[in-house]
Amino acid sequence: MKIELQRESPAKLSVPVVTAWCFEDDPVSSGTMGLLPDATRRLLAELKETGELKGKTYERTFIHRPDGLAAQKLLVVGAGKKDKFTPYLTGRLAGAAVRFLRTRGIHQVGWICGEETDAELVQSVSEGAILADYDVDCYRTERNGDFHLDSLVLAGQSLKISEEELSAAAERGLVISEAANFTRSLVNEPANRMTPTILAQQAREMAARSGLDFQELGLEEIRSLKMGAFLAVAQGSDEPPRLLVLRHLPPDAPESPIIGLVGKGITFDSGGISLKPSHNMHEMKTDMAGGATMLGVMQAISQIRPKVRVIAVIPATENMPGGKAYRPGDVITSMSGKTIEVLNTDAEGRLALADSLTYARQLGCNVLIDAATLTGAVTVALGNITTGVFGRDQEWVGRVIASGTRQGERMWQLPLDDDYRELYRSSIADIANTGGRYGGAITAAMFVGEFAEDTPWVHLDIAGTAWSNEEKPYLAKGPTGIPVRTLTDLLTHLAG
Repeated sequence: MKIELQRESPAKLSVPVVTAWCFEDDPVSSGTMGLLPDATRRLLAELKETGELKGKTYERTFIHRPDGLAAQKLLVVGAGKKDKFTPYLTGRLAGAAVRFLRTRGIHQVGWICGEETDAELVQSVSEGAILADYDVDCYRTERNGDFHLDSLVLAGQSLKISEEELSAAAERGLVISEAANFTRSLVNEPANRMTPTILAQQAREMAARSGLDFQELGLEEIRSLKMGAFLAVAQGSDEPPRLLVLRHLPPDAPESPIIGLVGKGITFDSGGISLKPSHNMHEMKTDMAGGATMLGVMQAISQIRPKVRVIAVIPATENMPGGKAYRPGDVITSMSGKTIEVLNTDAEGRLALADSLTYARQLGCNVLIDAATLTGAVTVALGNITTGVFGRDQEWVGRVIASGTRQGERMWQLPLDDDYRELYRSSIADIANTGGRYGGAITAAMFVGEFAEDTPWVHLDIAGTAWSNEEKPYLAKGPTGIPVRTLTDLLTHLAG
């Protein structure tokens, strides 16, 4: 999608559709509705009187041949109550407009920018529009290729922001949303078309496009590193494992921190010997969403170029119940030397993360952030709306949550009290790979944290938020791209 900028009044904007938004409290004059000509607002007042225009959140009112406008059509998007409005909601309003209009064969949309428009709002609108223009139907033989937007025109006559700021903000929104859509495309692929080898190929091609340093470690290299936990997960599959390493190391960046981004890359999770129920097992193609997240973040920062050192480590494998699969009751030795009793082979993601965190520390990372579709328990606790956040360094936990708040990606910190450690003690090894049903998201996070040791570490359990089974007004059903925007925001703010 092309983002265009015009300093033009809404009345003169020559596009097929002009889009404005309003609050529920005053749908005719609030938001950007107040910038419309009097003749247009008189028409809207009539619609308000008849109840056709209420301004409720994501309500869309479509008007043909509106009085006072050069545009053929006007779309009004409701923003809900004014006291609940936040900057990120502007992006969702733009997304709601795009999802409504694209199915009506409209390829160019004008978005009215108010006088208060700043770089943050421009970026939000750009991101929202591009995220909304993504769909998951790539394997349908009867796809309608017309259902895409070609250009979004951001228009405002009295904007205080400069052309350079406008352009830079729109470009940043484009870069970040395209990176999130790249992640969504990876997560959406079925497991037969997204094996560890194919994921490695996608990562290599993205790194080549983006100018990132890329390294791919195969089975023998992984074995030489003594990654016993990662290899235990991989041994049940005919697909060879891959360990992917991508580096963004600007020469003018400070020596510290070196951020390690670790993402779970289980391209299909059957549960192994502890086989999952067949109901919804097809969704386990999404178990590599943490790894896909980190690839999206690396794509974004390769173009934004923040002056911060970042190394991404992604363990990619399948968890399958083959003849060589690891078993409940096995004891394995991790790269760190810690021994692990396997109580459940479906608690495999934490094993892959364990060795990857150890390796990231070996590479020199002194801050660790991991993302993983780790537990169903976090979904029980927080639903499909909020990402669970864990960590022992409160400063870094606070930074991640603050970035999530800015981006509208909801996050909530859960505890890591030492008493929970008793739940995953083992009588024959250092620790067990599961602590049982209760507090499952917490004990899983604490298990992963064992391998961060004293390094500042934040864990994001995205099992509930990486995928949506519901179509939203501003986003298609399927992969969400969470938390690509949060982590990109974090890294750019670290760099000032």
